[in-house]
Amino acid sequence: MYYLKIIEDRVRIPPSMFGSTLENAVLSIVRERYEGRIYKDLGIVLSINNPSVLTDGIVIPGDCGAYYSVQFETLVFLPNVNEVYNAEIKEVVEFGAFASIGPFQGLLHVSQIDREKFYYDKKSKTLGSKALKRTLKKGDIVIVKVSTVSLKSTSSDTKIGLTMRPDGLGKQEWVEKKPPAKKVEKHAKAEKKGDGK
Repeated sequence: MYYLKIIEDRVRIPPSMFGSTLENAVLSIVRERYEGRIYKDLGIVLSINNPSVLTDGIVIPGDCGAYYSVQFETLVFLPNVNEVYNAEIKEVVEFGAFASIGPFQGLLHVSQIDREKFYYDKKSKTLGSKALKRTLKKGDIVIVKVSTVSLKSTSSDTKIGLTMRPDGLGKQEWVEKKPPAKKVEKHAKAEKKGDGK
């Protein structure tokens, strides 16, 4: 999910930036320090705006820079378990598919596509189920739920697990045709009772 967070920090303005306005110098420094970085409790920082200087500058003897306490807005993306997203399939591999959620890609393992088994077709680079007559390919738009999140300092080390097994998830045409599991069980019980009469 996308969040707008307010962060306070202390920054050092080097002498080379004394000719800039204080707000521009602060914005440049905090953007370089935060944007594109991943923090476990904050998520990935996408953008920083509206810096404000909270204190007068402090000069430390022996250091030619000036230190300021500042506050700024950050736009972050932090995926949480059980959140549901519209995602695009970016790559299909033998063990599943990678789907984009916000700036991240999550793994939709082959076991998490549906209750029925899906198999990889090397020739067409798709995942399919003959029993369900369904295929999943690159570029498909799907509804997924986040099942696991492990944020690390780089996006290549970050692991996000996705699932489409619960009712209401999957490709749009699957969702429209897929009756909820409880209704299927009730329908089967009703048919059994009807056969006995």
